Amino acid sequence: MTANTIEQNKLSNLFECHSEIWLFAYGSILYKIDFEYLEKRPAYILGWERKFWQGSHDHRGTPCNPGRVVTLVESPGQRCDGLAILITPDVFEHLDVREKNGYLRTNVDILFQDVTSREGLVYIADPENTAFLGHATDDDIARQVVNSSGPSGSNTEYVISLARSLRALGAHDEHVYSVERCVLDYNKLLHKTSS
Repeated sequence: MTANTIEQNKLSNLFECHSEIWLFAYGSILYKIDFEYLEKRPAYILGWERKFWQGSHDHRGTPCNPGRVVTLVESPGQRCDGLAILITPDVFEHLDVREKNGYLRTNVDILFQDVTSREGLVYIADPENTAFLGHATDDDIARQVVNSSGPSGSNTEYVISLARSLRALGAHDEHVYSVERCVLDYNKLLHKTSS
């Protein structure tokens, strides 16, 4: 599958008859909601884990030097915390472009803190897209992150902003926090050797 998923997402008929849709946010949308929405609430999904396994050739890296951003990986028994954002279908035009580098709209059950749930959707980059980088150690991920930057800014900024947003939600995500620690350590080392 090509990394550019705009046309595939346009063909999606998920929620085509709905006037409002819940979107599950777990990555950069947690700290950068650059679209109109009706409501947002802390939420989570089950059976998925957030991982820095997707390459970013268009936002936090370049085609020659991709950054690493999060996607969701199926993982029975796991919980992924984030935000549920109530949107209208016209927002898809913006989101499909923002998430174009390998992410596809996927159906998901979104659970709220009061244990109610709603059917919604999430953008997931699966291993079939050409920008998928897959597993690496947290240390190797951090090394790639500190050396990557793109039109949306540095990959380091992405990792730190994501970790900060998850802490604000009271979410536990050891993978994100571990990558953040490694990134901060590398940045200290780089700063020390350049001074």
